Parts: sequence; structure tokens; C-alpha cells
Amino acid sequence: MYEKVNPAHPDKVADRIAGAIVDIAYKKNTNPKIACEVLIGHGTATVITETSEQFSDEEIIAVVDRIAGKQREYIIRTVQQDKHLAENQAFGVCCGDNGIFRGVPTTDEQHKLANIAGAIYMSVPYDGKYVLTDTDLFVCQSNTDDPTEDLVRTWASVAADDRTPMFNPLGRWTGGLDVDTGATNRKLGSDMGDAVTGGGLHGKDLSKADVSVNLYLWKEAQRNQCSYEAFCAIGEDYVDIRKQGEETFKPVAFRLIVEDARRYVEEFGGFERLAEWGLIRPVEW
Repeated sequence: MYEKVNPAHPDKVADRIAGAIVDIAYKKNTNPKIACEVLIGHGTATVITETSEQFSDEEIIAVVDRIAGKQREYIIRTVQQDKHLAENQAFGVCCGDNGIFRGVPTTDEQHKLANIAGAIYMSVPYDGKYVLTDTDLFVCQSNTDDPTEDLVRTWASVAADDRTPMFNPLGRWTGGLDVDTGATNRKLGSDMGDAVTGGGLHGKDLSKADVSVNLYLWKEAQRNQCSYEAFCAIGEDYVDIRKQGEETFKPVAFRLIVEDARRYVEEFGGFERLAEWGLIRPVEW
């Protein structure tokens, strides 16, 4: 059983905004320090950023407007990162936070639902949420009738399944930021499937283990088709990792994890692109 949301879901809009701001930080500095939280909905965008880089309000508003449309009110707070946290990174690459993590291979069910969501989004690019179980598919897709022949054909072609999906059980709905609020890192189940993280994946730089260790374990889990567990403490220059079937944790240099995660984000096309679908994305993306 798995739930997936598309990039127009309010929570994903918030993730995309946060990711785009991190992308800007990386254009200013190859190793920026940044943590960005976004709350958006009903015409108001709140963006709070702790960062080593200089941002103008206009830069942040431009990102919000491009991704979410012009808002009636903007609440922007940009502050310097805490000096003690900054000093933690002064003498090399080391863990920017404490954390526990688990990387897990994706399932056929998760890939199938991601592809269904992507195919529907291509024809109906509005807020949508989808649930796939062993026996049923539920599609909650805004701004479309219930059901539509196009969506039924999409389901049949992508899923190769002759079951009739259940569309909009509560009836037609509008969705989007005028119906719901969006907040960063509220859809990690959609983004990461069965993986486990002690923190959020979006809106942070790679020195944060929440980002780099999650990406590293995810990549290793897919490559070797087995689970990985890890933990780390702030200030350490290594992460303890255990592969499924092994009895002991082994230390891996954090700087190597960061560089591997950097390459992975570049393959996605940046932090904003990573935020669109998370780690389980349709094949078209």
C-alpha cells in the first residue's frame, strides 16, 4: 500500500520553493549552509531561512511567485546561521546534525503508482493525491470530473490493469493553495516510500545529514536491492552504516557521503527538481 502526491499538491509546492532557494544558495557558494522552511496557502507565503549566504526578500519572493503564483502577503525572515552551528563546519566536512536513517529498495507497487501519478499530471497538472493497495486504486484529482475517460485510459495503459479505479470519492474538488496549506517535509512518505529518516529531506544543504545520508542510503539500497541503517552525531566526520544481513555498523567518511549526494542531486537537476516528486519519481521525470 502506497500514497503518492504530485508536484501541485500544496506540500510539494512548499518543498519546491524551499528546494529552489537552496539551489540559489549553491549558486552563491559551492558549500553553503542553509535551512529553509516554507508555509504557504490562502494567499500568504511564510519563508524562514537560516543561512550563511545573503538573500534579498526580492529573490525569495521571485521564487514563490514563479512556483506558486503571486501571493497577497509575504512573510520573509532570513537570518544568519547560529554561530555555534557554523563553527561546527569551520575545519572540514562533518555531520551538521544528529540523525537515524534507513534506506529501503523501492517496490513495484511504488514505481507503478508514481508512473500513474505522472501520467495523470501530464494531462491534468493540478493538485492530486493517489493511493494504491493490493486491490484498489484511489485517485483524488482536482479540477476534473469523476471519472473521466482520459484518466481511465491512463490507468489502463500505465498500470496494465483492467480494474476500474475509484476517482474522487467525495466528488469534484478544486484543490491547491486556496483549499489547503502547504508545509515543507510533510510528504516524506510519498517521497521516500518505506525509508526512515530522523529529519526532513527538503530545504537544507548537503552538510545536513538529513539530506546527504538519506540520499546516500537511498542510492545504495537501490543499487544493491537491500536495506541499510545508519546513525550519526553532530560534529562527527563519519557515519555508522550497517547493510542488511551484517551484524555490525561500519564507519563511512561523511565527506564521501556528501560528495556522493552532491552528484545525485546534480543528476536530478537540483534541489527544486528533487522536491517535485521526491525520490520515487515517474519515469518521464
